[in-house]
Amino acid sequence: MSPNGSDRSPRRPMRRKLLQALTAGLVLATATGCTYKDFPRLGMPTPTTEEAPRILSLWQGSWAAALACGVLVWGLILWSAMFHRRSRTKVEVPPQTRYNMPIEALYTVVPLIIVSVLFYFTARDESKLLDTSKKPDVTINVVGFQWSWGFNYVESVDGSTGDAKSDKNLDAIPDRLKKDFPANAGGVYDVGTPASKNPQTHNPGPTLWLPKGKTVRFVLTSRDVIHSFWVVPFLMKQDVIPGHTNAFQVTPNKEGTFLGKCAELCGVDHSRMLFNVKVVSPERYEAHLKELAEKGQTGYIPAGIEQTGHEKERETNNL
Repeated sequence: MSPNGSDRSPRRPMRRKLLQALTAGLVLATATGCTYKDFPRLGMPTPTTEEAPRILSLWQGSWAAALACGVLVWGLILWSAMFHRRSRTKVEVPPQTRYNMPIEALYTVVPLIIVSVLFYFTARDESKLLDTSKKPDVTINVVGFQWSWGFNYVESVDGSTGDAKSDKNLDAIPDRLKKDFPANAGGVYDVGTPASKNPQTHNPGPTLWLPKGKTVRFVLTSRDVIHSFWVVPFLMKQDVIPGHTNAFQVTPNKEGTFLGKCAELCGVDHSRMLFNVKVVSPERYEAHLKELAEKGQTGYIPAGIEQTGHEKERETNNL
């Protein structure tokens, strides 16, 4: 009985609000633009390289682990709220638990096990994704600079003479990566500005061409500050660091034009550091390199800041 003589329970409005909140959450979770085919990727775009499914699998596994932990914690919270709520008839202080060694050990051991498992799978996949021991079919030096991108195609192209292994513009690239350069690779290049656009899609930024089904090694160098090379559907990105050369390899397996961007806040016009990646047949790729040579874009643009002495020493010690 309420103070005003009504039989209405004060808990009913709270239950009604809880039901409304759960309904709103269900609508919010389901009324999105994703289809049932998109849901298993949990927000990731469709992979377009042979290596990307490994990253997607790691992403899905991390979500599964997080969901399992969340369900356990939420269940314990709801259980304690429902079964240990204040009694209407009893007012005494409930039993208190202190210095319970088994429970405290459990709180320590379980998180360590969870972190160790996540670390194992992350380290395993990272070592595979960053493995550059296999000689690539194509090598491209990606040059980041404020505020766009340049692409050195390290290839032997008709109409371009020279040797990438001794080219002064590529001094920033260490010998461990140069050893896999093709012989007498005069090369061609393309360089963009923030105002550049893809002629087909009209998306901003220069366009990097890649051959489908070929292993491509990206050698990442910077002329100024730290950038980050991110091709969105590759599910892979890596920092572009001045004085430190990073590299990774992918094998594109779907033709099309995809978006890329700088994923590292690199200054005032960071948001304009966009580019496009066009994956085509190997024949069309070779034809594009010849087109660049015919335009006079032969040789290489400066790769950027040469490796620091500390970085050279580190690489020497790791050989």
